[in-house]
Amino acid sequence: MRTLFIGGTGTISTSCVAEAVRVGHEVSVLNRGRSTRRELPMGADAITADYHDTIDLDSLINSHPFDVVVNFLSFDAADASRMSQLLQGRITQYIHISTASAYHKPLPPGPIVESTPLHNPHLLYSRNKIAAERVLQDAYERSGFPTTIVRPSHTYDDAEPPLTGAWTAWDRIARGDEIVVSGDGTSLWTITHAQDLAVGLVGLIGNPRAIGEDFHITSDDVLSWDEIYRVAARAAGVAPRIRHLSAQLIKAAAPDWGWADLYLGDLSHSAVFDNRKIRGLVPEYAPAISWAQAAPRLAAFRAAHPDETRPDPELDRMLGRLVDASHAAEQAVRALP
Repeated sequence: MRTLFIGGTGTISTSCVAEAVRVGHEVSVLNRGRSTRRELPMGADAITADYHDTIDLDSLINSHPFDVVVNFLSFDAADASRMSQLLQGRITQYIHISTASAYHKPLPPGPIVESTPLHNPHLLYSRNKIAAERVLQDAYERSGFPTTIVRPSHTYDDAEPPLTGAWTAWDRIARGDEIVVSGDGTSLWTITHAQDLAVGLVGLIGNPRAIGEDFHITSDDVLSWDEIYRVAARAAGVAPRIRHLSAQLIKAAAPDWGWADLYLGDLSHSAVFDNRKIRGLVPEYAPAISWAQAAPRLAAFRAAHPDETRPDPELDRMLGRLVDASHAAEQAVRALP
């Protein structure tokens, strides 16, 4: 299939582009042409254009007819409407990348399935993604716009650890500093390596049974948050020093930190997924990279790319404030009569 990836050098999309090339699709990638630590694979055609310029995008579609468009850069209802109008009648499939954080919070008991209601009052990002999904589902129902919706959950690759604070958090662990984990560290969380997710997503390209459907694509690698940090510490060759702090106190101590909202609206809830739907359409989808296997790869990437994995000083100070807040909260509780 002649496939256009809109955004193709991010944590998830880079692996998806590589997998699409590997299985033989004719792949083009539209992005801003800025430097990135994730390079396009051989066989992918790079297109530099302004995604937000509709006239520019229309001209591109006219000059480069595509069968499938996979869009990683659409974040709200207005853009979803723009894309459905622009691409109506011109492609055979539009794959919209949404988010598993859209599922109802608090989550109902049992594994999450695609029919789990979408409702997240805590995160504007999630609410905007939900609104975008509804626009595309309406376009499919009204005019047959060939939409497929994909909801990744917490996805990482060798260049981006699945820790709150990314390489800054990893650096704190490696140098023996304390790191805050939300709640009591026992909530269950699913993390997925991007190379695994890519097999599922690329398997949907050109699949007529995927039109009008929605899928989450996650692994079965379910760990507690404490376990996630312990695995990272083991890969770094140290013992972890974990401090627990409630999501509400994290938000109070770091109100402007984006991850603080994620704690409230996503990360503090256990999230386990039922992946039978994606496996039913893509039988080869069989996630094989566990966090225990991947963490040493990330440690090796960090050692080989020190300039790209340096801690952010401002973020490091903020993570330190969270540690201090944890100690202060503990002392306050001990001082209670």
